Amino acid sequence: MSFFSHQRRQWLSLIGLTGISASFPVLADKKDELREGYDYLVVKPAQPTDAAGKIEVVEFFWYGCPHCFDFDPQLEAWLKKLPADVAFRRIHVAFRDDFVPHQRLFYTLEALGKLPELHKKAFEAFHVQRLPMNNADQIAQWASQQGLDKKTFLDMYNSFSINSKCAAAKQASDNWKIRGVPTLGIQGKYLTSASIAGGRHERALEVASQLIDDIRKKRK
Repeated sequence: MSFFSHQRRQWLSLIGLTGISASFPVLADKKDELREGYDYLVVKPAQPTDAAGKIEVVEFFWYGCPHCFDFDPQLEAWLKKLPADVAFRRIHVAFRDDFVPHQRLFYTLEALGKLPELHKKAFEAFHVQRLPMNNADQIAQWASQQGLDKKTFLDMYNSFSINSKCAAAKQASDNWKIRGVPTLGIQGKYLTSASIAGGRHERALEVASQLIDDIRKKRK
């Protein structure tokens, strides 16, 4: 990130944690050449990907983030249009200790095979119903209301497997140098977000699409 001015780095760090839409002008439309430092950041060193032979997109997010909640429907619509050569996964961050129960919720739902069914409902529990979701008991109570066996849920939630998943997620967010959410990582090499790319979620998705196209062209 040496190409950023000191002031710009400070400003992005202030807005990054919650993904606040900064009032930066849109510096390029989707047909223009992307510019490093204005549309995307380069990840140094590049990070490994999990999807061999495919272009991987990673969303870094937090269930408690209102901007992640707002972004999710747009992201889901975008994902439906992705070509078969693009793989997608999510990494739930935990910038602070009080984020960890939410992180454990995500990886527990994933481990139980309930993420497709309950991911949106988990977001709604935080931002629509505004339920208390601050500890294992509160989260397990919510899970039981979704039809999950409470003991089964808590056994997984407190398991070594979920400990490992959370540790790996923290390591990944540290390695990628994630400072705010929602943020998209592209092929282990690039980062973009509303904060980076002009203040709009739509622009971040446009940038991600163009980065994917550029990676694809370089493979040919």
